[in-house]
Amino acid sequence: MSEVRTGTAAFGKRKGIIMTLAGASCWGLSGSVGQYLFSVENMDSRWLVPVRLGAAGIILLLFCFIRFGKEQTLAPWKDRKKARTLLVYGIAGVSACQFLYFLTIQLSNAAMGTVLQDLAPIFILGYTCLTDRRSPRVFEVISIGLALLGVFLLTTHGAAGTLAIPRSALVSGILSAVCVMVYNVVSPKLTRSVPVVIVQGWAFVMGGVLFSLIFRIWSIRYVPGPKGILGIIFVVVIGNIAAFLLYITGVSLIGPSKAILYSFAEPVTAALVSAFVLGTKYTVFDLAGFLCIFAMLWMITFSSKMADGESLRPGIGRGKQEHTAGAGSRP
Repeated sequence: MSEVRTGTAAFGKRKGIIMTLAGASCWGLSGSVGQYLFSVENMDSRWLVPVRLGAAGIILLLFCFIRFGKEQTLAPWKDRKKARTLLVYGIAGVSACQFLYFLTIQLSNAAMGTVLQDLAPIFILGYTCLTDRRSPRVFEVISIGLALLGVFLLTTHGAAGTLAIPRSALVSGILSAVCVMVYNVVSPKLTRSVPVVIVQGWAFVMGGVLFSLIFRIWSIRYVPGPKGILGIIFVVVIGNIAAFLLYITGVSLIGPSKAILYSFAEPVTAALVSAFVLGTKYTVFDLAGFLCIFAMLWMITFSSKMADGESLRPGIGRGKQEHTAGAGSRP
């Protein structure tokens, strides 16, 4: 009996690892497809993001109405406190994060957008230190130093006073990381009592509606061709829905702290596809910057786990957030 249990647990762990890797890779591929849509199909992030959010939100909410029923799907809006939290989570967190992420890709490339958003744990760390009224620990200070060094190498290629990427891309990438911090902090207040798929569905729909109105997408004269339509379908179905479902299922099997390790598949996938398929050129400074930020993520994840018995990173970077086992909403 014990051998059967051990075998079942091992199978569940392997399954969780595969699903986590697949989900993170889907997010990485989605960013690369976004880069293709911007650079080859001449799509605009102000048009793509509202369409992507709206389509994904409608699909998820239709699923929720079928799976959970009308009463449970609408429940967050019947509680004033939850409704306010959902508005902050959906607009200032998830939706703003997704727009800024794709804007960074449009202004630079998929790998840069992904890696800059991976600075989110530094902002989460800052929030944690403020709320706990404590100073950063030694390994946290080292993590911050690695993050700053990584950003310096990526954005200046080692030459102080010059920028290797547009200033606007740097700003939007860092702001997207701040938005990740926002929804990581806010999400537990919702997902403790509301199924995460319902929260995500409403967040996506809110973002789709809001950005459609802000950017007046009906006035943007763009008609996607066949490849553009396939790209949109990909970023909606694979990059939002499939990635989200694969990742949260995988995290539920292996736990959020281990899942963060395998979520590194996302920036790696984005970088590889950008380099070998889309022709993006990387320098030694870019690679060194990537390594610094990966080292920062590893240090925060595992050093904080050893110090406190849990990860300081309560979520899944770029669109990933905690839901007991974890949940994702990456762009």
